[in-house]
Amino acid sequence: MRVQLPKWLSPVWLVIISIVSIQVGASVAKSLFVLTAPVAVAWLRMALAAAIFWVVARPRLRGRTWPEWRAVIGYGIALAVMNWSIYMAFARIPIGLAVTIEFLGPLGVALLGSRRTRDVLWVGLAAAGVAMLGVFPATADWIGVAFALLAAVAWAAYILLGRQTGSAWSGITGVSVGSLVGAVAFLLPGVLIGGATLLQPKVLVLGLMVAVLSSVIPYGLEMVALRSIPAGVFGILMSLEPAVAALAALVVLGEQLSWVELVAMACVVVASVGSTRQFAADPTPN
Repeated sequence: MRVQLPKWLSPVWLVIISIVSIQVGASVAKSLFVLTAPVAVAWLRMALAAAIFWVVARPRLRGRTWPEWRAVIGYGIALAVMNWSIYMAFARIPIGLAVTIEFLGPLGVALLGSRRTRDVLWVGLAAAGVAMLGVFPATADWIGVAFALLAAVAWAAYILLGRQTGSAWSGITGVSVGSLVGAVAFLLPGVLIGGATLLQPKVLVLGLMVAVLSSVIPYGLEMVALRSIPAGVFGILMSLEPAVAALAALVVLGEQLSWVELVAMACVVVASVGSTRQFAADPTPN
């Protein structure tokens, strides 16, 4: 199944829409932590998203080669670890701080994928923003920071493996299979820790909302975008994540921002705008 999109909807806009969607979903997910455990929310998100993807995509499984399966299995595991670890971080530190630390993953991908000095300058500006938040942390919970760093590693793997999966699996079939892999990988801890709380109507409804906002919309859009956008440019665009995450947390959860966080996030937004303008001028993947 190949998704047809309007010509005006460029890969850059697909990534931006996915960023807004996933961060609003993150704030909704954190609001669920008072009802059930973070690992249960992460599993519920993956399981419901997998069910939706399979209904929409109906991926073809027969006749697949081992390299195709290897890419999508790795992608699914990276997806699961990223979701679980960032939710564990959300439970201990503010969303804006957690996502900023997590951004080290795509930032590293962007730096490694860069071939031009201008790209390195944009990455450097975004890195300065991340460093500011690191120097003035809102909450010094090192376990939460460690979970966010693990999410950063998983996010980097997600970007690289997602590009391979998008090339091997048409449309959103790759993310459909990858989501199922992730849901199966965390089935036991999700169900055992969540227990009866997973059957609460409010948990199910909000869990479905999180699945749509944080998985169905963004992963579907990103899978399409990653076919025609360089991994480095995609990584730089992710510099919008900390600012959007903090704004969504402020609106949905009331998490406050300090002036240092505002300045730091301005740095990553400017870096993202710069990289986006450069990509518009030269849209051909490296």
